[in-house]
This record gives sequence, structure tokens and C-alpha cells, in this order.
Amino acid sequence: AAAAMVACRCAVLRVLVLQAAWALVGGQVRYSLPEEAKAGTVVGRLAQDLGLEAGGAEARRLRVVAQGRRASVEVSGASGALVVSSRLDREELCGKSAPCALRLEVLVERPLRVFHVELEVTDINDNAPLFPAARKNLSLSENSPAGSRFPLEGASDADIGANAQLSYTLSPTEHFGLEVKSKDEKKISVVLVLTKPLDRETMPVHRLVVTASDGGRPSLTGTVELVISVLDANDNAPQFNQSVYKVQLPESAEPGTVFFQLTATDKDEGDNQELYYSFSDTMPVKVQDLFIIDRKSGEIRTAGELDFEDVQSYDLEIEARDKGPPPLSGHCSVEVEVLDVNDNAPEVWVTSLSVPVPEDAAVGTVVALLSVSDRDSGWNGRVRCAVWPAAPFGLVSRFAGSYSLVLREALDRERVSEYEVEVRAEDGGSPPLRASRGVRVPVSDVNDNAPAFAQAVYTVLARENNAAGAELARLWARDPDEAGNGRVSYSVAEGGVGSASSGGGWRAASSYVSVDAESGRLWALQPLDYEELQVLQFEVRAVDAGEPPLCGNATVQLFVVDENDNAPALLPAAGGGPGPGPGGGAAGAGASPLEASSVPGSVSLWAWASWGAPAGQVVAKIRAVDADSGYNAWLRYELWEPRGKGAFRVGLYSGEVSTARALEEADGPRQRLVIVVRDHGEPSRSATATLSVSLVEGGEAALAAAGSSLLSSSSGAGLRAAEGVVGSSSTNVWLVVAICAVSSVFLLAVVLYGASRWSPRAAVLSGPGPATLVCASEAGSWSYSQRQSRSVCVAEGVGKSDLMVFSPNFPPPPPCPTAKETLLEPPALPDT
Repeated sequence: AAAAMVACRCAVLRVLVLQAAWALVGGQVRYSLPEEAKAGTVVGRLAQDLGLEAGGAEARRLRVVAQGRRASVEVSGASGALVVSSRLDREELCGKSAPCALRLEVLVERPLRVFHVELEVTDINDNAPLFPAARKNLSLSENSPAGSRFPLEGASDADIGANAQLSYTLSPTEHFGLEVKSKDEKKISVVLVLTKPLDRETMPVHRLVVTASDGGRPSLTGTVELVISVLDANDNAPQFNQSVYKVQLPESAEPGTVFFQLTATDKDEGDNQELYYSFSDTMPVKVQDLFIIDRKSGEIRTAGELDFEDVQSYDLEIEARDKGPPPLSGHCSVEVEVLDVNDNAPEVWVTSLSVPVPEDAAVGTVVALLSVSDRDSGWNGRVRCAVWPAAPFGLVSRFAGSYSLVLREALDRERVSEYEVEVRAEDGGSPPLRASRGVRVPVSDVNDNAPAFAQAVYTVLARENNAAGAELARLWARDPDEAGNGRVSYSVAEGGVGSASSGGGWRAASSYVSVDAESGRLWALQPLDYEELQVLQFEVRAVDAGEPPLCGNATVQLFVVDENDNAPALLPAAGGGPGPGPGGGAAGAGASPLEASSVPGSVSLWAWASWGAPAGQVVAKIRAVDADSGYNAWLRYELWEPRGKGAFRVGLYSGEVSTARALEEADGPRQRLVIVVRDHGEPSRSATATLSVSLVEGGEAALAAAGSSLLSSSSGAGLRAAEGVVGSSSTNVWLVVAICAVSSVFLLAVVLYGASRWSPRAAVLSGPGPATLVCASEAGSWSYSQRQSRSVCVAEGVGKSDLMVFSPNFPPPPPCPTAKETLLEPPALPDT
């Protein structure tokens, strides 16, 4: 404040001096005033200096007229003094011009008069040095050499004179210096000098302050901040933190799997620091095809499928290169260890196969040689093997990875002709992988099975009077062997039968039947006659074509089934002439020979009866036999004439002719009776007897009975005689009882036969056992044999049966080679 007062006083003195000088010289008024004077500051006594009277300034309206600009001074109306009305800034009014003089016009009215006033504004140090900007950015390359010069723009000062004389200083730094030189009186050059080389990696930015000071009192200063950015030079190569990286990667990694990321650093910046990654050119192309590296991020991922079994490790040479001029590069190595995964199933090969295997091969026979491997390693490559099914083969390990398929059990081609053996392999991985190999093992045949018939005994039924060459049955023996070992031929072993009609002679079975060697068809060589042959037993042999040949036997029991081919035959009287009747009554019955009837099977008989014979008196007995058997030989007697209520009647099964009532004279001297004898065959056959009964007195009847006999004439030649005479009436009763019993047995046999008809062996039934019951198809008399019984047969037909027990006696056939039993049973033979 004291300095300001001193300056103000000095200024006033100067104004006064200048005013006096100006008045003396030019008649004009000059004032001098320092800039920045406050409003109200008196510049000078303008009215007095212009010679105006006191009080005349206001009366004559003294005022200042500015020329082209706003005046910063005005005239005080009361005193007539020139005072500062607003801020005076020399720099604003005159800039750098010196001196700075303002020309004012002062106007006085009454009378009008113009005065010129010159006001000089003097400079004070009110402006500090000013740089163009408070901050200046510089960019210097770090490889700039020491001594490099960088011109700077100097500061400016609005003041003039000593107030505008500037000096420069630089903040402390070891890398830069400031060189200031005056080009002329008005210009000064300021140069920034590099005194020490820069290193961007050490200090990338230097911040310096340049200070400009003027010559005023006091001195004012201005500053500018220099921000020196050190431009990077590509003087640093990229670097990895390790020279070798080790990575483990499972071989099951999918393509595209990121398994590692590289990071390299470069101390440079910008393009010099921007890196891109790539595989080294020294890497094989195949390896480069398996991996991909991201050029920017450095991620390494798989591009293909890895296989531990092919390559266990990869050495990836990586290069990191910057973009500087010239580009620099760094290198590292990534060692990728491929980890084994259980991705390979075991493999099984059949290296040798010896097939087919004979079914009689010994246990331990080597069938095949196998090789097993697994491409994996460790536990993943350890393989266990087994064979399925477990029998009849097994595995024997010869050495690592090699096995023998051997026979563990005996084979039977007839049971299993071919085996599908599966060799299963499993590795030790988790989870384990499996593989299998099928081996087809056919079994070759050996002739170890003899032909076997379905039945040990075949029962064949054949009706008599069959045509020569008729097929009786089909025999079939099964041989489970194949080809020649199973090809069977048949033949009849010489059995036979004794014939009663031939006087007990022996006849071979081959004279009756024959068997086809290939088909086993059994046919008759000649018609069979039941009355001659009831049963024929023989052996049929089946021989295969193996080497040595094996054979099997079956017994055939051929039963001849009776047919009703014989008509009843009437027998002559037992005594050979007339005599008393069998009843022993008063009037005997007799017979005398008469002429035979012209009708075949018709016989004429005669007898006597006494007058007055009571009802039921037997007067005659008709005797007849039938060469057939069973029902075909069961006879019944019918009175054909006279019909109606006659004097006589005939016993239905006894053949006894008796009186139906007491005889009277009205009956006449003679009665003619026509009696028909029928069997029970289908169709039935019959014979006719004509009985003439003479009615006489009781004495005559007795004489006639004593001296005559009942004669008969046969209606057919060559009939066989009956085995015995017909018994009494009581015998007939027992015959009826026997027939009823036979019918019951026959009914049971029919039920059994009907059940057996639904089985495959319905036509030919057999069964070994201690006894055999044979039922014929036609009813007749019962016949027994003391031979041992062997078989049972039930034949088709009506409910009629005949019981026969037999055991043919013929030499046994020669023995056959033995063989193991067969498990299969051939079908039964058809009916005959």
C-alpha cells in the first residue's frame, strides 16, 4: 500500500509538470496517469488549466467528448477537474505500443469552444508472463540421442519495458536442460535439450515445469507444465515366464477343447507390445493339424482327435512375435503328455481253427488257437478271457495274449451237431470294455449209434384173404448218425411158425412177408388164411452203412384177423344111424340118410316122434360147425318153416328140436321142418337143414329110435371136422355165460384200443412185458395155449373179441454190434 501511495504521488507530480509544459508549449493540456487507477482519481484541474473562471465550468457546461471509444475519464461539474470514471488498462487501450496516449476533446458551450486534451496512460507491472497453454505435451522417442534439441514456445507479457523483460527456469531433472537465447530485442528462443538418453520402460513420462519471470518490481511469473511422453522403441522382445510348459491331456479330449493358455509379455508398448502367437515353422505339419493356437489370446485347443496308442506326447514349439519395426519374437515349448483312456476294447483273433471236431475226440484236444490284445496301456490294457458256454470247451492260456480253445467234455454229435462258442474278453479299465469273437465248431459224425426201432415189439394186424403184395405196415428205425453212418437198410431175420394143416411143419417168415430194404415197408407175399395161420412172429433187422456197421432188431408179431369166409357146416349124427333122441324120452329121435339138396349148404334130415309126446320133448338135435372163429363161428338156429305156431321149436343156440306142445293126430303123420343155421359174421353166412319128423305110435317110435340114426349130407367139400361133439343143454348155458364174459373183455379192449388210436402208434401197438393179451376182431370160441404170452393188441372192428395166448417158438436172430442208446423215438407204424 505504501508503494502504491508513493507511485500515486509521483504520478501526480508528473501530471502537473506535463500540464505546465504543455500549456507553455502548445496551448493544449496533457496529463499522465498510471493504468489501473481507481475510479474518482483526479487526473488534473481541467477547468483551471483551460483558463476558465471559477464556477464557469459548470455554467459553461464543460464536458469530455471521446473519439471512437468509451472515455474512461470525465469532467467533474462542480470543480471542473478531470477524474477517472472507469478502469484504465493500458494493455487494453494500447497493447504493446509505447507511449500510450489518449486524445480527448473537451467541449465548452456559451460560447462554444473545443479544446484538445491528451492523456498518457503509463504501464505498471500488472500482467504476469503467460504461456500459450498451461500444459504442453511432448512426445520423444526413447531412442533419441543425447543432445537432441526440442524448441519450446516462450511466454508473453502484456506489459512493456522492464515489466515485459522475461527470464526462464526449468524444474530439476537429470535428463533435460533449458537453453534460452535472444534472437533480437523482442524475441527470445527457448530450447529444451536432452542431456541423458531416455528409457520408456524405466520412466515412460517426464513431467517438467518451465517458469517465466518478468523484470517488474515485484517480479511476476508464469509457468507451463511440460508432459514429455517417451515414445516406445521396439527394443524389447516378447518373453514367456517359462521356457518349457508341461501339460497333461486325456486322449478322450474332444476337438476344440482348450487345454492351455500362453501369456507372453513385452515391455514395449503400442504396436511394439501387441503380440501374436503361432506355432514354430519347425513343427511337423501333422502336429500342427492336431492343435490350434489363438493368435491373439494364446489359447491352445485341440483340432483333431488324439490317440494315446499312436502318439503319447507332443512337443509344441510356440513363437510370440510383436508388431514393432522390426518385429521381435520370443519362444517357448509346450510339452503335451497324452493320458491313456480306456477307449479301446480288447480284440480277439482266431489264429488257427481245426474243425470239424470228431465226436469221439479226446478231452484236451485243441480246437482253436486264439490271440487277444488291447491297444490301451496299464490296467486298461490288461485283458481277461473266458469262453461261453462254459461246456464243453475251455480256454488254456499258453502265454500272454495267447489262448488255446480245448475240449473239456466228450462230444455227442447226435445231441449237438454244432457249437457256437463265444470267446469273451474284458479289460481292466473303469468302466471295463468288452469284446467277443464267435467260433463255429461243427462236430463230425462217428458211427457210434446203432439203428433203433421205436418199439422193441411191433404188433401188426392183417385181415385174412389179403391180396399178395398188400402193405401190412411200415417199420422205421432211426439212426441219429449222418450220411452212411445213418443210412439204414432193413431185412427179415428168419422167424417162422408151425402149421397144423401141414402136420406141424415149420414155415419161414420170409415165405409169408417181406420188408423193403430202403423204406421198411412190410408187405405180404401171399394171401393169409386165418384158419391156417393165426399169428406169425419174426425179427426185422436194421443195419446202417457205417464202418463197422451197427444194427438193431425189432420183433414183429403179425396177427391174422379172421374174416367170415366160412359158412356153417352141418355134421352127421354122432352115432352114425337112427336112434333115440338125446332127451331119452319114449319117442326117440333118429335120422336116416336122404338125398342131399341141390342148393349148396342145404341138408335133409329125418326123425321120429311119438303121438302124445308132451311139450318140450326133444325129438332131434341139429349139429353144425363153422371153420371161422369168434363171432364168425358163433351159430344160432332158427325155424324157418313152418312159420307161426307149429308143433315144434328149435333151441336158438343148442339146435335141439323139441315139441312146442303135445302132439295130436291132427298134426298128420309127418312134419317137415326147415331149419336155418346162421353165424354172427358180417355179413352172416348160413346153412339150411330140412328135418322130416314122422309121427308114429309110441312103440314104433321107440323101435325107430333104437334102429336108426340121424344122417346128414355135407353141403360143401373140404370142411374141417369140429374138435368135439356138442354137449348137453347145460353146456350151452355155460357157453352163453362165456360169450357174455368175452363180450365184456372185448368192450374193455375196444376202450383201450380207442384211446391208443389217438397216439402216433395207434395202428401198431406194442409194449414189452411179461405177458401179452391178443384180441381178435371176430368173436368165436376161446382157445388157449400153454406157451408163454408176450404182447397185447387191440384191433379195429365191432364189439367182438377172441382171446388167444401164444408164444411163437422160432430160433433167435444173429446178434448185432452193440452201440450206445438213442434218445429219439421214431413214429409208429400205420394200420393194416
